[in-house]
Amino acid sequence: MFARMFSSSLGRLRVVGFLEGLSFLVLLGIAMPLKYVFGQPEAVRHVGMAHGLLFVLYVLLVIGAAVEYRWSLRKAALAFVASLVPLGTFWADKKLFREEK
Repeated sequence: MFARMFSSSLGRLRVVGFLEGLSFLVLLGIAMPLKYVFGQPEAVRHVGMAHGLLFVLYVLLVIGAAVEYRWSLRKAALAFVASLVPLGTFWADKKLFREEK
């Protein structure tokens, strides 16, 4: 099943979207409070780096999928904006990234 997810650009986008969304939640919900409440900035450094890399990969995969699947500009823009909102990539996975039957 997992290998099948990576066999298409849409599958790769869905996996990276999930990881990017999860890293965003960890950054906001765990790492930031550790930094600002408990004075431990290390978590933000590590989680922030992972989140930044996943964000860039997500954007590149959105562009690739938009070209390959000939998405409208609106759909591509929604996919991008979803990465800027907490829980947005989970919404995008459910509403935008499912292959049409």
